[in-house]
Amino acid sequence: MQSEIDALEANRTWSITPLPSDKKDVGCKYVYKVKLKLDGTLDKNKTCLVAKGYTQREGFDYQETFIPVANMTIVRLFLALAAINNWHLVQLDVHNAFLHGDLDEEIYMDLPPSYMV
Repeated sequence: MQSEIDALEANRTWSITPLPSDKKDVGCKYVYKVKLKLDGTLDKNKTCLVAKGYTQREGFDYQETFIPVANMTIVRLFLALAAINNWHLVQLDVHNAFLHGDLDEEIYMDLPPSYMV
């Protein structure tokens, strides 16, 4: 959990501020995942801090959503092209990934559980 908080702070993902009286905050929670090696033994424990976006209402708290994700059909197409053209592929494991974009709305999130200012 601490490495996740450190990464969020290093990327200046948020700034701590009092909640205005006319705003509603969004909760957050940690999501935990156990990563296993091919032989089934423990590789590492992963933690991700996520906002509880399901508490927001479209038109009130936000106007639209867009999440860029990889479609499996596109991934298969890319791998097929790589095989046909003998392209060299390299796998990269990203420790922390942040989507940077401009927001039109102000979003206020609760501090993470056990977060110390």
